[in-house]
Amino acid sequence: MKNNAYIVFGFLALVWGMTFLFNKTASTLITPTQIATVRVFMGFLPVLAVAVIGRKLKWRHLRYAHHFIAMSVLAGSLYYFSFAKGIQLLPSSLAGMLSGAIPMISFVTAAIFLRDEPINRRSMLGLMFGFAGVAMIARPWDASISAHDLAGFGYVGLGSLCVGLSFVYARKFLSPLGISPLALCTYQLGIASLTLLVTTDFTGATAIFDNGWIALGLFFGLGLFGTGIAYLCYYYVVEKLGAVKAASATYIPPIIAVLTGSLILGETVRLLDLVAMAAIMTGVVVMQSGRPRKANRNSIPSRSPELCPATNR
Repeated sequence: MKNNAYIVFGFLALVWGMTFLFNKTASTLITPTQIATVRVFMGFLPVLAVAVIGRKLKWRHLRYAHHFIAMSVLAGSLYYFSFAKGIQLLPSSLAGMLSGAIPMISFVTAAIFLRDEPINRRSMLGLMFGFAGVAMIARPWDASISAHDLAGFGYVGLGSLCVGLSFVYARKFLSPLGISPLALCTYQLGIASLTLLVTTDFTGATAIFDNGWIALGLFFGLGLFGTGIAYLCYYYVVEKLGAVKAASATYIPPIIAVLTGSLILGETVRLLDLVAMAAIMTGVVVMQSGRPRKANRNSIPSRSPELCPATNR
């Protein structure tokens, strides 16, 4: 069974890394809002099916609908739109590198609002490494960086902040409720799907079918597998290998994003960018190693179990 879990682990890391490619190619044909709508809805379908089959959805959960709505914005509609917009404006490889900083932003928001994260020398050293890497990619001091690029960095930053805030919200308001993570993710994606379907302008959306491969990448690569199936895979890996090993799957997608961006899309990746990515990943590892080992095998070290793991990509 462990061998199967490692296979699923590899698949999970691969599909998370490929989402940047699928998002980028889709952005050449349709708008970021349309991309986010398709992604959320297609990701919602398998999660809903498993939740219904497992009888995880309860009528009594409706009393907490306001919390589900808040999570649907922070870790759903706003997050997916922000990343889709950022990937449209930036090379997918750069967006993938920047996404590696999400665990650090989650740590910072938890430290500020929850005050239960250890602030020690190792954590601070990790944050310094990580944010130095982000600065090397964004280069706000460089006059040659265009407003177009800065806007892209801003959208990716906004999406990352949404994930960090959703982590705080889930820990503070949803963890005490004892609701199944599968049910919580179903409500989160379901409400986000409804919100986006109602508010999105679908003018020109049929252009996605002008290229069959791009359409398949959006509907199945980004939505069905990269969002919905990835969530189910993540918790399978947590159950079989433990949360620490499952969380380590987040270190691989930036590397895959760089490879697909450079080899498939022909994006230019500078040596400094690779150094920056290494700094971000080193910072995350150092920061995580600075946490106490009191968590049990199935606790999730850098994420709340109330979050869809797929929303972290």
